[in-house]
This record gives sequence, structure tokens and C-alpha cells, in this order.
Amino acid sequence: MALLDSKGRLFGKISILDIGAALIILMVLVGVFFYPGTSGSVAQVGATTQPVEVDVMVRGLTSSNPDKLFETISNSETANIIIRNQPYGQVQIKEVKRLPRSTAVPQPDGSVKAFPDPRPELDYTIDMLITLADDAQITDNGPVFGNSKVKVGTQIEIEGELFDFYTSTVDVRVLEDS
Repeated sequence: MALLDSKGRLFGKISILDIGAALIILMVLVGVFFYPGTSGSVAQVGATTQPVEVDVMVRGLTSSNPDKLFETISNSETANIIIRNQPYGQVQIKEVKRLPRSTAVPQPDGSVKAFPDPRPELDYTIDMLITLADDAQITDNGPVFGNSKVKVGTQIEIEGELFDFYTSTVDVRVLEDS
């Protein structure tokens, strides 16, 4: 009996193509389960973890009751954040400051003074400075939360039980380990 017959079967029973397909599937399974690759991101290699504070500014957030919203955010201990559409997880809300809404008013002597903005529609908006705190990996390129770098200008989405809005990073402070 011949090793290969005229139809390309081994010993007249198994096709060489079927053996090749089975070997490829077996190699893929071995590669997936026994050699999963490196874990984590490239930014995590050789990085240290330190506490970081991030200040974000909320401007013109519209709410039917801005005072209640401010109280809700101020009383929240933590919030979930999303950086560049990548969920990070919970961070501590360290401080919330309400910022005044003012407008520049020219004076008769040519100077300009800031006065509270009298427009009635601003009764439904709020400006805040929120300080978020958590541990981040410190790399040569700055702090990294999860797999996302956080720098001044980075858009961060803050999500709590009753709120969800986008903010802009205005300050990043790397603190010393305590």
C-alpha cells in the first residue's frame, strides 16, 4: 500500500490538507494559551506608582438646579473617570470649588472691572474646579492612569451616581509617597 494515494490521502484515509489545517489550529491554540504575550501596556514597563492630584475645570455645565448638583458632587467621595474614551475606574474627589460667573464691564475712565454676570440664563449653569486624587504610574512622559497619559488639556469624563460630564485638565501634581 502506498503512503499517498492519487487523491492526496495518507494511507488512503486522511487528507494531507486536513492534517495541515489541524496542525495550524493546534499551533494557534498553543500560542494563545501558553504564550499570551506581555501583560500591561508599554507605558507600565519600569514605571513607579505615586499619588497624583489632577485639577479639572468644569465650565458652563447646565443643570436645572446647579446648587443641588454642586452639593451632590461635593458630597461624593469617589467618581468613575474615563480618559480618552478608555474607562479607568474610581478616583477620589478630594475638593470641589465653585467658581464665580462674572463679566467684564468697561468703566467711564477706560478701566475694566469684573462684576457678577446678570444674565438670567446663567442661573442654570455652574463653573467648578474639581481636584481628583489617585495613584498613577509615573513614566518619563508623565503620569499614566491605566493606559492613558494625563496632562494639562486632557479631556476627562467624570461619572457619578447622578452626574456624567466632560471636563478639561488644568493641572497635574505628582505628590511624594507618604
